[in-house]
Amino acid sequence: MKTRETKQKDLVALTESLQNAKSAMVVSFSKLTVNKDIEFRNSLRAAGAKYEVVKNTLARLAVKDTQFEQATGSFKGVTAIAWTEDDPVVLSKAVSKFMKDNADIYTFKSGVVEGKLVDFTQVQSIASLPSKEELISKLLFVLNAQAQRLVTVINAVPRDLAVVIKQIGEKSSEARAGAPDEDVKAEEAAPAAAEEPVAAATAEETPAPATGATEAPALEMAPSSEATPAPAAEDSILEVPTEGQAE
Repeated sequence: MKTRETKQKDLVALTESLQNAKSAMVVSFSKLTVNKDIEFRNSLRAAGAKYEVVKNTLARLAVKDTQFEQATGSFKGVTAIAWTEDDPVVLSKAVSKFMKDNADIYTFKSGVVEGKLVDFTQVQSIASLPSKEELISKLLFVLNAQAQRLVTVINAVPRDLAVVIKQIGEKSSEARAGAPDEDVKAEEAAPAAAEEPVAAATAEETPAPATGATEAPALEMAPSSEATPAPAAEDSILEVPTEGQAE
């Protein structure tokens, strides 16, 4: 049996611990086995909560002048308190699940979450909310996704600019490569254009072959017609002395 001094130490320790707590759940149990008690304690420890079976008188004294004093009416029969200084949602999840899975052993009495008295239905509603860790994880995911999009957009600007610059460079190279061919074509076209007037002039000075063929014989016949009577006159002159000599 505990002495008065031991009980006083237990009261001081419980009071100091509850003063720093953010939420607390008051439960009861019957036909409790050692294994179930260990299982419940382990689940609360994993949730970052503390758990203790207390005397009702001790519990009333410990919660006096605290936010948990409003749960004093629940300190009847067998009483156990689970409390936490961390996220109340995590504690609500652990208590809610274990109460439902072991309804034949554990009974929920009342709870205080962030200074508000709640029943088991409200605890279940709180348990359905995401925990602080889950909220932080989702927030980090959203922030990380936005950051990745921002980085993608920022990286896309120089990348697209580089592509444009590369395309401009390729077009400039193609233009420089095609320039000599165009100059050669221009030089080849220039002499051809210069020869066309010469050819045209030559065509104008030279008579048509058909016309030249008709006039050429006329020019050759004229001297032959004039040269034919000359020998006849000479023949007549030469023939006169021949006749005189004959006479």
